[in-house]
Amino acid sequence: MRRPSGAALLLSQVGAHVAAEFARRLAPLGLTPAHVGILRVIATQPGLSQQALAERIGAVPSRVVKLLDELEDRGLVERRRSETDRRHHELHLAPAAAGRLAEVRELVADHDRAMVKGLTAAERTTLVELLGKVTAAQGIAPLGHPSYRDRGRPS
Repeated sequence: MRRPSGAALLLSQVGAHVAAEFARRLAPLGLTPAHVGILRVIATQPGLSQQALAERIGAVPSRVVKLLDELEDRGLVERRRSETDRRHHELHLAPAAAGRLAEVRELVADHDRAMVKGLTAAERTTLVELLGKVTAAQGIAPLGHPSYRDRGRPS
């Protein structure tokens, strides 16, 4: 059977496959791609408020609260009252998150290699550059991800 030639269709097929495969790989860790994204943001910006996190990842606040509840239940995130504004919570990684993030980093590296197998190093570099151009031209936020949406609506 002949492969489709439209870039949009191919990008859609690859994107769906890569996302589904990543979610499948994360499942044994009890995490979703949305959880991982939130953990990575909190790791680089400890003390961020829930509202600021929602804005940073382009998600509706109610979706972020649900994801944070799940991460807190798993012992990976802590909400602490802000010392400057007691109405707000600051987000921090719990001690258990360090080990889990190390596992995720290894999984991400394996996933990345698997998704571009068959390409040379030069082809991988070119692919990343071209996809970077496409995402920039489409205005796709660097930390945006469909899993941050609430019931399929764009965030």
